[in-house]
Amino acid sequence: MERVGAERDLVLGYVHALNAIDAAMRVAIPSLERVADVLGLARSRRLSRRGHIGSYSYTVHGAGCRFVCDNGTEVDVDFAADGSEVFDLWRLRWFGLSLPEPLDVTDQDLRSAVWSLQPLLIEVRPGWFSVAN
Repeated sequence: MERVGAERDLVLGYVHALNAIDAAMRVAIPSLERVADVLGLARSRRLSRRGHIGSYSYTVHGAGCRFVCDNGTEVDVDFAADGSEVFDLWRLRWFGLSLPEPLDVTDQDLRSAVWSLQPLLIEVRPGWFSVAN
């Protein structure tokens, strides 16, 4: 990624990765209505808290889940009470550092990139963002 617009591309890459995970999870678990349902399945022990689905390994944690693609790229996401996927600058930064060609960006540059992507992204609570419906 070139430096110009690299932060914006990183944020869009994260959103694209979330969409790919959503698609892979729905194929692997047809009863899944949304990725957030993984939390309930893990809590009810109908799904292991860690495992492998398709080309992703996953680890359920607290209010979210960490997915690691076969290429090592990490996508960590939390879920809001309504099941929507939410993320903060730390998760975006970690995603960038885990890319095959790591991209280390500042929180300030990430914040600017997120704000430049409105109305695609919305701030759901201070410092936490989601993809708009």
